[in-house]
Amino acid sequence: MKILLVAVNAKYIHSNLGIYSLKAYARQQLEADPPRTQDPVTIELAEYTINHQLDACLQDLYRRKPDVIGFSCYIWNIESIRSLAADIRKLLPHVPLWLGGPEVSYDARKVLQDMPFITGVMKGEGEETFAQLVRYYVDNGTEDPADCGKVRGQGLSRLTGLTYRGPDGVITDTGIRPVMDLSRIPFSYDCIKLEELEHRIIYYESSRGCPFSCSYCLSSIDKQIRFRNLDLVKEELLFFLNAGVPQVKFVDRTFNCKKSHAMAIWRWIQEHDNGVTNFHFEIAADLLGEEEMELLAGMRPGLVQLEIGVQTTNVQALEAIRRKTDIDEIRRITSRINAGRNVHQHLDLIAGLPYEGMESFQKSFDDVYSMEPEQLQLGFLKVLKGSYMEEKAPDYGLVYSSTPPYEVLSTRWLSYDRILELKTVEDMVEVHYNSRQFTCTLKALEKEFPSPYQMFLAMGEYYQKHGLTGMNHSRIARYEILFAMIEEYLHGPSVEAYRDRLTADLYLRENVKSRPSFARDQAPYKSKIRDFFISEEKNPRYLAGYEGFDSRQMSKMAHVEAMGDKTLVLFDYRNRDPLTYNARACVLELN
Repeated sequence: MKILLVAVNAKYIHSNLGIYSLKAYARQQLEADPPRTQDPVTIELAEYTINHQLDACLQDLYRRKPDVIGFSCYIWNIESIRSLAADIRKLLPHVPLWLGGPEVSYDARKVLQDMPFITGVMKGEGEETFAQLVRYYVDNGTEDPADCGKVRGQGLSRLTGLTYRGPDGVITDTGIRPVMDLSRIPFSYDCIKLEELEHRIIYYESSRGCPFSCSYCLSSIDKQIRFRNLDLVKEELLFFLNAGVPQVKFVDRTFNCKKSHAMAIWRWIQEHDNGVTNFHFEIAADLLGEEEMELLAGMRPGLVQLEIGVQTTNVQALEAIRRKTDIDEIRRITSRINAGRNVHQHLDLIAGLPYEGMESFQKSFDDVYSMEPEQLQLGFLKVLKGSYMEEKAPDYGLVYSSTPPYEVLSTRWLSYDRILELKTVEDMVEVHYNSRQFTCTLKALEKEFPSPYQMFLAMGEYYQKHGLTGMNHSRIARYEILFAMIEEYLHGPSVEAYRDRLTADLYLRENVKSRPSFARDQAPYKSKIRDFFISEEKNPRYLAGYEGFDSRQMSKMAHVEAMGDKTLVLFDYRNRDPLTYNARACVLELN
């Protein structure tokens, strides 16, 4: 018997920890209590992305000839899965089709009513439910062809955690399964080959549940916080370190909600640092104490990155979403972490929250921007099924999309026109701030505007005015567009300084071969730059670590740029900042 677990990820670099965990636990249970059947039982995984052609996915599913199919459902893939499942039902009419995941767990009966081709839904935490479902099909076989994937008999009614359709079309609900001990789940990556996940993010889970009650989040529903045994965690993290994976992203909802657990893991990864692997954690910054701060300050630059959900600095909005946050403490903590220059910080904002109008959101944006994170994620409220926010939507005049991801369209405090403005700002933040390609320029440019928010809005308005939105621009083009925008906005001699700042930003990232149209003519300095590299070959002063390379090779491995005041700036690409990955830059003092 072949059981197929299907994931449709948002991007190729993503992976689906959920189906890995289901497979690992079910396989463990089958090995502990082998089925009597002589027919081998295999659990296979199929991972696609929402960018795949659905016909190609359908062909692959059909060619695998599964006996049972389970789909992992989220807001970003439910429409793709709906289409896939409807078509695979036509091609494999006798194969049971099951859904699981947060997008179908909270209104399973309605899901089955809307999708008559689906056999049933596994609700909530899935490991034990899926393992018992596998055992059911192994022991009983799949259904009679006349049933078209509907379940028969009373066997499934004894399995908690299901909502399914019987042969007579009647929908049966067996309730919610109690949560399980997280340490009982075997290591999820034992069931797949790591090379299959090359160039993809590795997700890991050391706890489930969340102590907070944020009204927009489904994690707030699960108040039973459970932690994986630390010995298991360390053993599994060692597996990733030995494999040299680039990044391990913890999916724990609030990693540092239990100090002893967080500290033990942070100490361990510091002690076992392989110099390559980076670990990502979602934390509550205002829970960090002095001991945690000192430990983080001693980490290798780039070893750890922290995601901190600020969401808003509006006190009334924070109260409405039931979020307990000390904004002043977050500011203090993020400032101290920044001072260490060794930990990447990613701060989140949510637009469309109750009691937050345009003026308030602009303040929240400027407040978080002033904390100087490496990434500023401007997201939009999503009204998830089963969340308290869904219940309160009428009170807030909350209008949201009727299809996934159920994103806010307007509220009592924010019109759709304003939402569109925020979308424009979001795009410009992604291009100019989160890319980290314009750091020198933005540091100066923000002072030319009433606020950082107004700066990004002006960028977006320039794009719209000149018909530049919705287009794929090359990296060089992005620099040229920003320079043109600065010329139009500022005028006068101050523009020249931005010519140099943009050029510096460009070469900090890469020794580009194509130069932007605004870059200064370097011909007058050609011989001086050539002489510099010849001198460095003979007597290194600025380029340590280039021994064995001649001046010609060195000139391709580093770059010297003459600025408007005739200063020569060296960009050294063999020596990069471990946190920002910018080249080392210094002014040359030459005779």
